Amino acid sequence: MSILFFLSAFAAEIIGTIAGFGSSTVFLPLALLFFDFKTSLVLVAFFHIFGNISRISFFRSGLDRHILIIFGIPSVLLTLIGALLVSYLPQEMLKGILGVFLIIYSIISLWKDDLKVRPSLFNSVIGGGLSGFLAGLIGTGGALRGAFLTAFALPKEKYIATAAAIALGVYLTRIPVYLKDGFLQSQYYWYMPILFIVAFAGSFAGKQIVKRVPQKTFRKVVLIAILIIGVKFVYDLLV
Repeated sequence: MSILFFLSAFAAEIIGTIAGFGSSTVFLPLALLFFDFKTSLVLVAFFHIFGNISRISFFRSGLDRHILIIFGIPSVLLTLIGALLVSYLPQEMLKGILGVFLIIYSIISLWKDDLKVRPSLFNSVIGGGLSGFLAGLIGTGGALRGAFLTAFALPKEKYIATAAAIALGVYLTRIPVYLKDGFLQSQYYWYMPILFIVAFAGSFAGKQIVKRVPQKTFRKVVLIAILIIGVKFVYDLLV
């Protein structure tokens, strides 16, 4: 069982590295096949942290520090606010609304190649704040983060590194709450070093694929990933 769990993590990290987000979206449903929700939530959170550290190390030369500050700080701050509202708002409905937005955005972007959002202070704060808020509230903000960062037309290395750094800040903000509430039992501590190795290996494999993907194709891959996640969120609401 453990081997299948780690293989699932490896595949999720490759996907997440190529798209710049989504490893947790792919990995969490798979982890739930092996563990209860709370344990899965913590293991996936740690794995996402390890994966983002790996991506930053592999793509660090592309890190856009300006966007990291004006996009990342609102994202981290709004994550806390979103987490505090978890008990008060229907999460499935919010995911459905987000899914509709992602579907519309990705279809328009795929149809209109030159669609771009000007990387202004206002757009960065709005995009960072919304994605961080949703990450705290419904556990996933990567697709929305990807939508905004992709619209900025960043080179693929810069996009992956910057998205990973922002996601790292968001997860480091949330994970102490999980540990404080005792979500992870000591019997699973030995998973951590293996998950780190798997995340590193998955990021490395993803990097090799990214190097061979043209910039225009890379953007389409990310947009298709956003579209698929949007459809999944809407489907989960309707069924």
